[in-house]
Amino acid sequence: MEENVQRATLRAVLAALLQVEDGPCLDHYQLTPTAAAAAAQHSQELASLQAQLAALQQEKRQLFGKSAQQSRNARQAAAAAGELQGQLEQLRQQLARQSKQLEAKEAALARNKRRRQGPVTDDTFKELVLDSSVPVMVDFWAPWCGPCRMIAPLIDELASEYSGKMVCFKLNTDESPGVATEYGIRSIPTVMIFKGGKKMETIIGAVPKASLVQSLEKYL
Repeated sequence: MEENVQRATLRAVLAALLQVEDGPCLDHYQLTPTAAAAAAQHSQELASLQAQLAALQQEKRQLFGKSAQQSRNARQAAAAAGELQGQLEQLRQQLARQSKQLEAKEAALARNKRRRQGPVTDDTFKELVLDSSVPVMVDFWAPWCGPCRMIAPLIDELASEYSGKMVCFKLNTDESPGVATEYGIRSIPTVMIFKGGKKMETIIGAVPKASLVQSLEKYL
């Protein structure tokens, strides 16, 4: 019985080595037990090598798969970086435009501030008073006029309190007699309120602040 099992084992090993099916074609092959053992060992080593080769091929496929994924990730990252770069450039351009607009607004505010703080003359009366987009209060005065110095602080207070709603200017009647004559200034201090290029109201004398506010409020 044992001899039959051994013989069957030897035939199986021989068939594996020759890569043929077990059958009558194997009857004329004879293997000694030592040769059969060696053949079986070689067969196991071959199977082990084949398994290792299969494992290496699988690892190679996995590495190729990872490499392909990494390439896709790299392309996606490059595309995302390009998009972000474009957005950054748009933001830079937008900031540059806003900066220029802000500079223009600041320059305009500075010009308006200088105009509000400076006196008005015959040469600038049309531009600063008649062409103004907001109501204008003009204080006609002269350096030698005592009452003019009394009302001057009130005009300054109103210019500050109503900033943005109206502007106040002072016109020296000695230095700019043309406008004073045109509007019939006979006594100073005289305060006139202009709106839309037209004279709306005249206030003569060093009146209280409340009187100036009451007149001004009607045209705001």
